[in-house]
Amino acid sequence: MAARKESGNGTNSHTDLGALTGLRSGKRSFYPEYVRSAERLEYAVQALDRISRALVRTVEGPRTLVEAVVRAAAEHLQADWLLLAIADGALRAARPRFLLLCNGELIDDEAGLPAEVGEHLDGVRSRPWEVEWEPSGPGWVRAPMTLDGEPVGGIVGWPGSEVSVADTDLAILRVLANQAAVALHNSFLFHAAVQLRGRTEQLSEAAAKQARDLAARNAELQETQRRLVEAMQRQALDDERHRIARELHDTVTQYVLSAGMTIEVCRSELEAMGPEAARVAERLAPARGATQQAVERLRAAIYALHHSAEEPPGSLPVLLQQLSTVHLPSDLKVGVRVEGTPAPLPPEAENSILRLTGEALFNTVAHAHASRSLVHLVYKADHLRLTVSDDGTGDPAQLRRSLHLSSAADLAGRHRGLVNMAARARELGGTLSIRRSRMGGISLQLRVPLPSPTSSEVTM
Repeated sequence: MAARKESGNGTNSHTDLGALTGLRSGKRSFYPEYVRSAERLEYAVQALDRISRALVRTVEGPRTLVEAVVRAAAEHLQADWLLLAIADGALRAARPRFLLLCNGELIDDEAGLPAEVGEHLDGVRSRPWEVEWEPSGPGWVRAPMTLDGEPVGGIVGWPGSEVSVADTDLAILRVLANQAAVALHNSFLFHAAVQLRGRTEQLSEAAAKQARDLAARNAELQETQRRLVEAMQRQALDDERHRIARELHDTVTQYVLSAGMTIEVCRSELEAMGPEAARVAERLAPARGATQQAVERLRAAIYALHHSAEEPPGSLPVLLQQLSTVHLPSDLKVGVRVEGTPAPLPPEAENSILRLTGEALFNTVAHAHASRSLVHLVYKADHLRLTVSDDGTGDPAQLRRSLHLSSAADLAGRHRGLVNMAARARELGGTLSIRRSRMGGISLQLRVPLPSPTSSEVTM
């Protein structure tokens, strides 16, 4: 009974030891097999280390990766030859589709494959699921390559004659094959990402180029707008010149001619009235010459106004300076003074201010009997103030009454210039006032809000 119990205890000890060491032996000593198992485990760890070094070469491209895996598997099996192949339709971007290591030479051309290797290649390509069914055969072993549970290829090798292939070797080959499949897929994704990044950089460069083109076209548009504003400003100056020329031709010249004819009639009648009257007629002779000279000067001024040289446009201060020269054919001396920092205005507003200034200067020439006039432009933070002053004989109170009456009813077309100026001031959202100037004559003051007009009023 005791002997049986002891025998039973010995059997249980053997079983427990085998379970702990993974060894199976009928011998009394487990040491020899334990040594062989430890050697195999160490060899397996070395093989896994080689495999890990192979798999981290993903970034170098699929070809380098496949070569590293094939060499690691062949070294583990000490294989005479080793083949890694990808099934048809799987991992379509992976290249090469197969690679054979035979006698230290890498082969990826089917024409250079041995016949027995060609048979394995056909099987892995066309029937990858069969690789797992038959992990080994006469002299060869193979391991399936799977990705997401689907067979995508396999590894086939002919181990060296001194190598005894165990289940752990097949397990290592399966790990290597599966990790190779994942690494090949990751390599494809990596290089696809690199290509996408390159494409993104190209698109970014193209977008930057388009942005530069748009900036250039915007600059061209701004230049076109600038030229259009210049043309409008030039047109405003030309219109003012032509208006003054028409006024001189249709009114002033006719008045002077009429005065000259009246003087001639009077001289003729005086010469027939006796010696005293004849002497008076002689004193009127210079007046006739003066009227003729006045007509010639008017004609020269009209010609100059109609044929003035084209002047470059500019800001409102520059335009006012140019406008002041329009009236130089008369005896009026016009000065322009600007204070503050010029603020940009819409072209329509600048044209209206320019025309209002021209009307004021023309009235000064035609009616004020002035010798000097000053155009004073002041830029404030919230408004613009334009003052046209003269040293003439005008009466501010009389002009205010005339403007009030002309606004109510057009009296034979007189004082329409003042009415037009008041209308322009209202259009600009500003005010127009008439005062006595420090120079002794009339001071017309226009006040326009900046940057946008908001109010409209004419001060009487």
